[in-house]
Amino acid sequence: NRRIPKIRVKTGQYERLKDQRIVVSIDDWPISSRYPLGHYLKTLGPIGDREVETEVILLEHSIPSNVFSQEVLACLPPPDWRITETNSRGREDLRESVCVVSIDPPGCKDIDDALHARDLFNGNIEVGIHIADVTYYMKHGSALDKEACDRSTSTYLVDRRLDMLPKLLTENLCSLVGGEDRFAFSVIAEMTPAGDVVSQRFVKTIIRSRKAMTYGEAQDYLDRGDDSSEIGHSIHLLFKLSRQLRARRIAAGALTLASPEVHFQLDNERADPLSMDAYKLKDTNSLVEEFMLMGNCLVARRITDAYPKLAILRRHPVPDKSRFENLIRVAKHAGFTLNCDSNKELADSLDKAQLPDHPYFNRLLRILTTRCMTQAVYFPAGEVSPEQYYHYGLAAPIYTHFTSPIRRYADDMVHRLLAAAEGYAPLPAEYREKEFMKAATENMNYRH
Repeated sequence: NRRIPKIRVKTGQYERLKDQRIVVSIDDWPISSRYPLGHYLKTLGPIGDREVETEVILLEHSIPSNVFSQEVLACLPPPDWRITETNSRGREDLRESVCVVSIDPPGCKDIDDALHARDLFNGNIEVGIHIADVTYYMKHGSALDKEACDRSTSTYLVDRRLDMLPKLLTENLCSLVGGEDRFAFSVIAEMTPAGDVVSQRFVKTIIRSRKAMTYGEAQDYLDRGDDSSEIGHSIHLLFKLSRQLRARRIAAGALTLASPEVHFQLDNERADPLSMDAYKLKDTNSLVEEFMLMGNCLVARRITDAYPKLAILRRHPVPDKSRFENLIRVAKHAGFTLNCDSNKELADSLDKAQLPDHPYFNRLLRILTTRCMTQAVYFPAGEVSPEQYYHYGLAAPIYTHFTSPIRRYADDMVHRLLAAAEGYAPLPAEYREKEFMKAATENMNYRH
């Protein structure tokens, strides 16, 4: 790493260390020395070894391991904890009344979200966006909460997941698996068939997912035209509404940028990657995405109405036009003019930049466009004027993160703000302190 100078280390173990990744500490940098002086701390292992190189990456980026302290683990409920009539008092019971399903990638164990849709007598559609109620188990200020705040996010590698929270929560009590009773924080909206939200409410609920599906399994319901079964009808309703929501976002100027994702087939015994494929998106991927975006926008408005200075929001600043100069030059070389005056004009001109003989050209152009973007950031609402709340990439006037509390701490803070706004719990006193909120958002942006 060119930003870090070579460090002069005195050691009598040269032969043993010369082909190893090692950790050193800088002690001093005398004015007379070209290099800082340091000392050897520990050996990680042979250069080139996969486990060693993975540990190097995690150390370089200060990413915590999957080990949690006894103090943190002591905050967890017992492994045999169950939902009872007593601990669920005050929640709306949706276990029998609605057909809730979750749709996730294959092998997903930390299921944050689930959905339902059903016809209403007035011709409208009720949609439920059900999100794991993580903060029920994670009290503000506890050792568990402080650890999650510091980690701020789960980290996904090829062969492992480094969790923000212990597995009892991520894979068991909070994960919205099929057939199990779970606590959720739900956004329940009444929508017209054209995709307009007529009304919404935010309620703590008990749900029981009818089925935890992969994107492929949910897609089968659409491909078969199965609109008669309870699950099939719910998925068809959600899909029709998601197309309306997506069309509206695109019309408003939302950008569709290619950031290709890959998935690996791993050897079962050694977890070695055997092959790598581009992740193929299905209609059901977009279905879930649209309702997560809708839920995030509705919650952002609610918490900002209740706490105009304290709400945790996420904005995507408008990029400076100078960032697009190379992109415009590349497009012009291929015979296209990109208009970057606004997100809508950029989106429209990207749609037109197609080369029939080069099917990947447009996708490559969108990848390059991604590199011109500024970074989206979390911030307390009182830090900037409402005009700066805008999320450029999503073309959303106001936005937050609410839908992934198992793996993002920002969502847990938003859950607490929403719970306070809806009268479920008092707002933690620290949330009213400007310095606390600023420090929390800065750490979340760094970890992200």
